[in-house]
Amino acid sequence: MSVLNTTTAVPAPATSGSATWRLIKAESRLSIRDKVGPLWGVGCPLIVLVILGMVPALRERVEAAGGLTYFDLYVPVLILFNLAILAMTALPTTLAGYRENGVLRRLQTTPIGPARVLTAQLVANFAIALVATVLFLAVAGLGFGVDLPRHPAGFVLSWLLGAAALLAIGLLITALTPGRGPATAVGTVLFFPMMFFAGLWVPVAQMPEVLQTISHYTPLGAGMQAFQAAYLGDFPAAAPLLTLAAYAIGCTIIAIRWFRWE
Repeated sequence: MSVLNTTTAVPAPATSGSATWRLIKAESRLSIRDKVGPLWGVGCPLIVLVILGMVPALRERVEAAGGLTYFDLYVPVLILFNLAILAMTALPTTLAGYRENGVLRRLQTTPIGPARVLTAQLVANFAIALVATVLFLAVAGLGFGVDLPRHPAGFVLSWLLGAAALLAIGLLITALTPGRGPATAVGTVLFFPMMFFAGLWVPVAQMPEVLQTISHYTPLGAGMQAFQAAYLGDFPAAAPLLTLAAYAIGCTIIAIRWFRWE
């Protein structure tokens, strides 16, 4: 993966507004050029979606879930998988790579502060996540007949908070790890337990009570609660939404406060 390696790619403009905007444009171009975000955040989840969509057993309907199929119930999990793999894999390795290669050391000598550097990463990856989710829903609907969430407003709010929470965790990993290797290791260690508590391997309803309780307070567990409610036609409860908001705000504040330039 290539990283930012020229002093002209992220110039230090005169005003904070233009500095942030230039950083966002530069990071967006780099994420497309390097293909890390599009590959992990778009390509990988779509492949998993198509593979699961072709499993006949997942096309059976679940009466307890309002007539939805098992595959319909897996779609919210896969959307969270999409967000998690982008936040835990693509985002940390990119910015940690900048630190490893001395790019952030050069930025430290400019008026650009940690908040603007992290904001640029957040916006660039948020855009990838949005494109990926739209493609994901389109493929699920057109290719496999999966209906859109029955409560669109609840789904949009849940997705925004879920994306903010997971990307904020990615920013926190990015802010604290010294290079790509440690960032990848930390992201991987967090990714698999979070996906477990989202119900990727074992449905949350079939977990022991203590694991269900833990799941409700993890970012992906809370996101799954909110997504499932929206898919079934209900507005998500306050508890999972507040949990996601707490992760988003808390991790962002810590990432800015303890950001390491080198």
